[in-house]
Amino acid sequence: QVQLVESGGGLVQAGGSLRLSCAASGRTFRPYAMGWFRQAPGKEREFVAGISWSGGSTAYADSVKGRFTISRDNAKNTTYLQMNSLKPEDTAVYYCAARVGTSYDHWGQGTQVTVSS
Repeated sequence: QVQLVESGGGLVQAGGSLRLSCAASGRTFRPYAMGWFRQAPGKEREFVAGISWSGGSTAYADSVKGRFTISRDNAKNTTYLQMNSLKPEDTAVYYCAARVGTSYDHWGQGTQVTVSS
């Protein structure tokens, strides 16, 4: 099992920045890809960004390309999401997740990001 804990959420004005962190513990010796997802009130959870085990491959939702950057530090068992130029529509609960096979099997509890206009 892998346990994931997100941090770094908060309230920020439009145009501002936040950096989310996701600390992993447990069976972290297994190679796993990481992803960030978000869920806004009344909406389905959506993919935001993903990164491979090595960090050499990343993917982003169109809505965040050029504004968000995912990265990881395997020595610290931590994955990051740097969010710049935030918009009110980025307001959501952000979740990190770990994937060993084809699906994300382990999820954190989420951290709230609120962007005011």
